[in-house]
Amino acid sequence: MKKIFLTGVSSGIGLATAKGLLARGDEVWGTSRDVARIPQIARLHPLALDLSDAPSIRRCFESALAQAGRFDAVINNAGSGHFGPAESILPADLTNYFQVLFFAQIELMRLAIESMRDQERGLIINVSSLASRLPVPFMAAYNAAKAALASYTMTMQLESPKRNLRFIDLQPGDIKTNFNDAAMRTSMDNPRVAEAWQTVDRNMEAAPQPELVARRILKIIDREDPPPRVTVGDFFQSAVAPLIFRLLPQRIQLWGLRKYYGI
Repeated sequence: MKKIFLTGVSSGIGLATAKGLLARGDEVWGTSRDVARIPQIARLHPLALDLSDAPSIRRCFESALAQAGRFDAVINNAGSGHFGPAESILPADLTNYFQVLFFAQIELMRLAIESMRDQERGLIINVSSLASRLPVPFMAAYNAAKAALASYTMTMQLESPKRNLRFIDLQPGDIKTNFNDAAMRTSMDNPRVAEAWQTVDRNMEAAPQPELVARRILKIIDREDPPPRVTVGDFFQSAVAPLIFRLLPQRIQLWGLRKYYGI
């Protein structure tokens, strides 16, 4: 039985992952801003955690660690989104997005490393996004924070001297969750913004279910030598698009993304 610390278990990828872990006998300490939204399931220990409240992060993790005794894996999954022109994002909002999507994840990763040092092994999975490589228009703060998380994770992979302490960058493409419903939207009267949103929303409706990501996470946890970066989504987003865009000059990448999103 493995002991897992998992953020964002009230819905979407986090909930699907928690259920998958529990179904095979693992034990999960799961977080949500509202613990009332976490389902009551045996071996799922609910924890209140608001990633925008920086001082509470250590308290939450240390409380969970005191209960668990150890964590075999820590999964940074929770996050939030926005949709609107980059030029209209206020500095305070940008700071908050980065706190939730980047700084909080880094603090949890630091705490995880600290807790795993004595046991000399462990796994940290940071759920970034395919948007870190293929940015979504009108989601600049999200794209940038996820790119920062992906880069930080790769740096940790580079610097870590211990091969039994592993860092994984998990990059989902579009996955059918309530992410769009919760995203803060601005400037929707702008035709380009509205057109791009229709494409984003349509893609979300047609996207794979979060169980696809959950199954991949379970495989990563079970592998002795998991790949450092894993992309998951439908075949086009997870395999074709990243390969094509890696080979194309940025001018063509921008043209292709504009055509894809109808802007």
